Amino acid sequence: MPAKTGDPARRRRTTRMAAVAVAAAVVGAALTGPSAFADSDSGRHGGPRDAVQRHLDGLVSESGFPGALASVRGAGGRERDYTAGVSDLQKRRPVPRDAQVRIGSNTKTFTAVVVLQLVGEGRIDLDATVEHHLPGVVHGNGHDGSKITVRQLLQQTSGLPDYDDVLFTKPQDLIDKSRSYYGPRRLVDAALTNTPHFPPGERWEYSNTNFVLAGLIVEQVTERPIGEEITNRIIRPLKLRDTYWPGVGEQRLRGTHPRGYVAVAPGAPWVDVTEMDPSLGWAAGQLVSTPDELRTFFDALVGGKLLKPAQQAALMTTVPAPGFEPTGQYAYGLGVARYELPCGGYAWGHGGDIQGFQTRNLATQDGRSAVVAVTGLPTTGEMLVAVNKTVETALCGTGS
Repeated sequence: MPAKTGDPARRRRTTRMAAVAVAAAVVGAALTGPSAFADSDSGRHGGPRDAVQRHLDGLVSESGFPGALASVRGAGGRERDYTAGVSDLQKRRPVPRDAQVRIGSNTKTFTAVVVLQLVGEGRIDLDATVEHHLPGVVHGNGHDGSKITVRQLLQQTSGLPDYDDVLFTKPQDLIDKSRSYYGPRRLVDAALTNTPHFPPGERWEYSNTNFVLAGLIVEQVTERPIGEEITNRIIRPLKLRDTYWPGVGEQRLRGTHPRGYVAVAPGAPWVDVTEMDPSLGWAAGQLVSTPDELRTFFDALVGGKLLKPAQQAALMTTVPAPGFEPTGQYAYGLGVARYELPCGGYAWGHGGDIQGFQTRNLATQDGRSAVVAVTGLPTTGEMLVAVNKTVETALCGTGS
């Protein structure tokens, strides 16, 4: 569920919540705890301390996250799961392997896939306007839905403001609003209280509002809830048994999971926000998954298993995305980002932040993939970089 700080033209794709925390807080003493390694071929724990495990341990001992999880698939097809830190700061139990986490803005990629499947079925035109599908929804205060296309929503080039900038303005909001329910029209209406940031198509800028509108278009076309469409079109066909769309008002995680935390001020303790209402993300950030299953989804997507060739090509047609992450060269397609790997070639992914959890992930077309999740929102830029570097290491440094 990202939002941004700084110059609007070069805003970083961290959540508004994380951005507020990064600007205002520094984590105090680093939290340490046990780590574990599991080889999926044999199910063993306590295996070799390879580069990924060292980086994951560093996310806890050096960056200060309470816990971390990872799922990695090497070029040879070998899959490994990793953990570090503690699942619960009170009970100090180890992080469970491949546990459920809130995946935040990775939801955008699921939403984009559903839209593109409907394009392939002839039910949505990427160059149709928002006004065509949602008459009167985007208007006033300088906004005109007749000038914004579906493609521009998925590409983040609409110029629409982000509702996060209106709803989350101070660090304490991370806690105070964690249980608030937001309907999708309330999110859109909040965004429209700000004027457009630029004319549609003029440049790229990350906005959650784009994908809430995309979700509303799916519901208008199918006459079914967006969560149901994601479930029937993606989750069930891929047999993702621990991935789900939380129901209205559902605040608890259903399966085995670590606790999720937020720190909101310099030296402040981590506050448990595991039970929260993810409706503030909706089609932009509501889903729950595990590292293994999120990686499986991106493997299938990058491998061309979810879309027809024409829609796959549209998905991977990119525009420059300055500031998408604090490091590296990114370009943005339709709900997915392309990253130039330091070891050569490109990888595709998205990432997501929501109260309690951050995930970062990449998948290559030659079969490598990695997902890293941490159980707290970053409070410094260095913490953001450390998570991204762990994903890079998984793809470039494992040698398997």
